Amino acid sequence: MSTIETRGLTAHYGDFQALFGLDVTLRSGETTAIIGANGAGKSTFMKAITGLIKTAPDMIHIDGAPAGGRDAHTIISQGIAMVPEGRRLFPSLSVEENLLIGTHAKRSGPWSLDRVYDVFPVLKERRRLSGTSLSGGQQQMVAIGRALLSNPTTLLCDEISLGLAPVVIEELYRTIAELRSEGLSIVIVEQDVARAVRVADQVYCFMEGRVSLSGAAQDIALEDIRNAYFGI
Repeated sequence: MSTIETRGLTAHYGDFQALFGLDVTLRSGETTAIIGANGAGKSTFMKAITGLIKTAPDMIHIDGAPAGGRDAHTIISQGIAMVPEGRRLFPSLSVEENLLIGTHAKRSGPWSLDRVYDVFPVLKERRRLSGTSLSGGQQQMVAIGRALLSNPTTLLCDEISLGLAPVVIEELYRTIAELRSEGLSIVIVEQDVARAVRVADQVYCFMEGRVSLSGAAQDIALEDIRNAYFGI
């Protein structure tokens, strides 16, 4: 299991600085919720972890070794996979072909196509259809299944409930809870604060690219979260 730590993490989009010295520890086998308003830096943080935004090597450590600035393929090979905001499926590929992209990491582990179909049986029924022809919830299942097929030890989930019906969100979060029970480390970026805190072991609240609150989920009061969220 990977422990991921950022030390003074900064990130830029050209001349615009999005992150300002973040110190975050994502512990092995735990679920971490990252909350904050739009523009707080949540997605930028995830992109930095997965190599989609370049950082200095010593700003990100995986199992104690500097890992900042590595390309996304290398990060995936180390057992870190992301379910991106918006799902990012390929419209020219079938459901099954979109899923099989996850196997390109060539990591050994418990996840196979059959097991993904066991978790999401509707995907097996529709495996020959275009991935983008499915409902939003089913597309999200494809995105999660694709990430699982890389056999990660850490799963990063960026806004997986965005735009989905409540009943679908409940189903997805039950799946997340089952994955957590198997020892998978999970990071959830979520704007539904109450839901995120309920499933998390620890919580980080971001505001304007900085950590405004952090701690064990069970020890943080909702009032403290509200104040950190809005900068009160």
